[in-house]
Amino acid sequence: MSEPSPNTDNSEPETISKNALKKQLKNQKKEEERRRKEEEKAAAKQASVTQDPKHQNTQAADDEDMDPTKYYEHRVKTLASQKEAGLNPYPHKFFVSMAISEYIEKYGGLENGAHLMDKQESLSGRIMSKRTSSTKLFFFDMHGGGAKVQIMADARNSELDEAEFYKLHSGVKRGDIIGVNGFPGKTKRGELSIFPKSLVPLSHCLHMMPRQKAGAENANKTEAWVPGSARNPDMYVLKDQETRYRQRYLDLMLNSEVAKIFQTRAKIVSYIRRFLDNLNFLEVETPMMNMIAGGAAARPFVTHHNELNLRLYMRIAPELYLKELVVGGIDRVYEIGKQFRNEGIDLTHNPEFTTCEFYMAFADYNDLMELTEQLVSGMVKELTGGYVVKYHANGLDKDPIEIDFTPPFRRIDMIEELERIGNLSIPKDLSSDEANKYLIDACLKYDVKCPTPQTTARLLDKLVGHFLEETCVNPSFIINHPEIMSPLAKWHRKKPGLTERFELFVNKHELCNAYTELNDPVVQRQRFAEQLKDRQSGDDEAMALDEGFITALEYGLPPTAGWGMGIDRLTMILTDSQNIKEVLLFPAMRPQDEPAVPAI
Repeated sequence: MSEPSPNTDNSEPETISKNALKKQLKNQKKEEERRRKEEEKAAAKQASVTQDPKHQNTQAADDEDMDPTKYYEHRVKTLASQKEAGLNPYPHKFFVSMAISEYIEKYGGLENGAHLMDKQESLSGRIMSKRTSSTKLFFFDMHGGGAKVQIMADARNSELDEAEFYKLHSGVKRGDIIGVNGFPGKTKRGELSIFPKSLVPLSHCLHMMPRQKAGAENANKTEAWVPGSARNPDMYVLKDQETRYRQRYLDLMLNSEVAKIFQTRAKIVSYIRRFLDNLNFLEVETPMMNMIAGGAAARPFVTHHNELNLRLYMRIAPELYLKELVVGGIDRVYEIGKQFRNEGIDLTHNPEFTTCEFYMAFADYNDLMELTEQLVSGMVKELTGGYVVKYHANGLDKDPIEIDFTPPFRRIDMIEELERIGNLSIPKDLSSDEANKYLIDACLKYDVKCPTPQTTARLLDKLVGHFLEETCVNPSFIINHPEIMSPLAKWHRKKPGLTERFELFVNKHELCNAYTELNDPVVQRQRFAEQLKDRQSGDDEAMALDEGFITALEYGLPPTAGWGMGIDRLTMILTDSQNIKEVLLFPAMRPQDEPAVPAI
């Protein structure tokens, strides 16, 4: 098209141009006002229909009132027909201009009713809610990366004709992953939306998604959960624990809070790593399979190496390897990784779990108590904004308790406090038969259960659990354990028969275990020999003799302190999780098809 020639007469043509411009602006304003009124009317209709129980299933469920099996078959058949027609229902690529969270940050400040039709954005996410106002107007809630945005699909903005528009948008189901290209704007009611010119299905949810009950959505509109505050899983869309743990992807899709739990877990690990790195510790990796299950008192998993025809054990702790590295001259060393213990599954135990262990040359257990206070209280402060966290220790139906991580932490001398609270007078020679009989009688007196074998170490452990651990709600160090309970810890420099060891308890559960390391190879061999007696008495959790480790000690381990902490239990406390399965993405579960088998 050629350009109009310039006017030499500046009077009348200019007047006509102004009038035309006024008329054009007036028409644009009318059109914009009409669009806004229609949008407001559609939104009001959508809201009224959503709140009307009579129309709930028709409007929201679409064809989801089908039997789940038929729904699945119908979806499979629909996709098959698309493939037969030469279409690819699973595109290889879709360009995304920004994440949904970035979109909200960029356009969240728009005025109500504003539309930036000259802007073009491409978003992608999973459809979690679908509402139909008419054959020409669809509303979707699209989720992605922990954020949500509304899609307001209006046939007037689409590149498709009305029939194609309806076919495409009515075919999008809850759970589908889609991509949209459109312009940003807000509805008259202030809902940030994207108004698509085109919509592309990218991946399809073939199964019927669990649906939030009517009214629950408004109940869920509470303050967003943050670490250290109380949670309420009763408000989740997907509540069934079996389904949540077995199909974690559904849990993450439907319960937005769950992703925050695992983000918190990642921040905990990141904080520990940063804390130790700043103290010049070196992070290492040690073997997961060992010829001897050492470093802790626990029952191991057994496996077999075919090439070497060798019986191996999954590691129960990395301790002995890490101390060998200190012998070799790496004075500060740590490892964050999985441990495997073939023991029971309950609210605080999983067969595989994550720990951090570190070893620090030229330090003792007093140094590590101070370091633990700095690390744990500093982490809580950084992640939660304060030292006090809320935790449903007595169940979700009771009010949460408060756990105060303000340093310094309380210190409890094990034997002294046990004798004081239990009104006991434990024989000083804890390796004697007299001490064993006394502790058996004490357990009977206070109805403390201790299954066989009733070794002195196990009896003491049960009594400590009954009398002392129950008092440790706020962080508390139980210190100075007997030698018979601590085969790898160094003897106490002032209290014969005891060791320089501490355990940190929070909410009555052990969180950390640390001690001044035993570095005398002769004494270490004697301690292993005492453990062997317990093993022969039937305690299969007693430590085995490790000649390779003793040989390493014979080359000289400097004065060293060692420390270990369970990542899972700390995450439980900071995320108000009462079950360890809540903080493990894929926890151990009994097979659904097999009946329960008694433990061997």
